[in-house]
Amino acid sequence: MKFTDEATIEVVAGRGGNGVASFRREKFIPKGGPDGGDGGRGGSVVAEADRNINTLIDYRYARLHRARNGEHGRGSDQYGAGAPDVILRMPVGTVITDADTGAVICDLDHHGARVTLAAGGAGGLGNLRFKSSTNRAPRQFTPGQEGEQRRLNLELKLLADVGLLGMPNAGKSTLIAQVSNARPKIADYPFTTLHPNLGVVRVSPAHSFVIADIPGLVPGASEGVGLGHQFLRHLGRCRVLLHLLDVHSPDPEVDACAQAVQDAQAIVRELGHYSAELAAKPRWLVLNKIDMVADPAAVQQRICNDLGWQGPVYAISALTGQGTQVLMRALQSWLDQQRQDEQRQIEQPVDADPHASNDPDSQTEP
Repeated sequence: MKFTDEATIEVVAGRGGNGVASFRREKFIPKGGPDGGDGGRGGSVVAEADRNINTLIDYRYARLHRARNGEHGRGSDQYGAGAPDVILRMPVGTVITDADTGAVICDLDHHGARVTLAAGGAGGLGNLRFKSSTNRAPRQFTPGQEGEQRRLNLELKLLADVGLLGMPNAGKSTLIAQVSNARPKIADYPFTTLHPNLGVVRVSPAHSFVIADIPGLVPGASEGVGLGHQFLRHLGRCRVLLHLLDVHSPDPEVDACAQAVQDAQAIVRELGHYSAELAAKPRWLVLNKIDMVADPAAVQQRICNDLGWQGPVYAISALTGQGTQVLMRALQSWLDQQRQDEQRQIEQPVDADPHASNDPDSQTEP
C-alpha cells in the first residue's frame, strides 16, 4: 500500500432538530396544556486513534465527512432522537490542525485517543419548556442550532524511538533490514527509499524499540530539494537520531573521509534550517561500510577530529552486520535509561512550597 502521510478533509456536524409548539388535544380535556417536545442533538464528528491503521490513504479519497441531523420534536411530549456520531479512525501519531487558522486541534499520540472535530448542534426547545404559572399556554419554541463545520489538515508523524538520518545511499535501508524484520527496497542508486519504513529491533525477549528509516537528505532539503524534506517531520518524535556516514567511496580519487565530513555538515545545516527543535535532539554518529576501509580506527579518528565530534560514535558495516549488535544494545540501554528518568519525574511529588524547610526545629511557635 502506498504510504500517505498528509490529507485535507472537511467535517460537518449535524444540525439540531427544531423544537415544536403543540397542545394536548383529547376528548373531554379542553385545556390539556402544552406538550411540544425538544429537538434531538445533531451528530458530531469524532476522531479516534487506531493502532491497526498505518496510513491516511482513506482520507485522500473520502474528503467530506458529514454527520446526520437530529430529529425534530413532536407533540405528545415526544422529544426528537439525537443523531449518532461519526467516528473517523486514524493512525496513531496523526496531528490534526485547522486548515484556516493553523491551530493544532489534537495530537493522537496513543491508541484510543479521541477528540471531537466538529460538535453537533443542540436541539431546539419545545413549548413545554416555556410553561409557567403565568404562561400556561406558551406558543414559543426555538429552532435547532447549526453544527460546526471545519476544514482540517491531517499529518501523520511516525512514532519511533530511533530515527535514521543521512545522505542517499548511506546505508540506512540496509541497516534497518539488518537489525529488524523490515524489508525496505535496497539498490545501488540514490533515493531507493521513497517512503518511510518502520522496523522493530528486538535486543532481547523483554527489550525492543522502534527504528524509522526516511528517504535520504540532500543539500537544500529544508527548502524542498529532493524527497527527504517531505518526511523530516517523522524524526520529530524520535528520542535519538542515528546519523549515518558513508566512509567508503568506489572512486579511488575521492577522499571518502573528507566527503563524509562535508555530508555530515550539510545534514546538520538542513536540520537547523528545518527545525531548531529537531537539530537539538540527541544525535549519534554511525560510520557505515567500515568493512571496506583498511584502517577503521584511523578513519574514525580523522572524521571525529574534522567534525569536532564529542558525542557517541560507532563504526559498523550494515551489510555484514559488523558492529550493529553493539550499537543496538547501546541504544536499548540509553532508551531504557531515558524512560526510567521520565518515569521518576512523573512519580516525583511536587512540593507546594519549595523554600519551606523540613526541619521541625526551624518552625516558630505561634
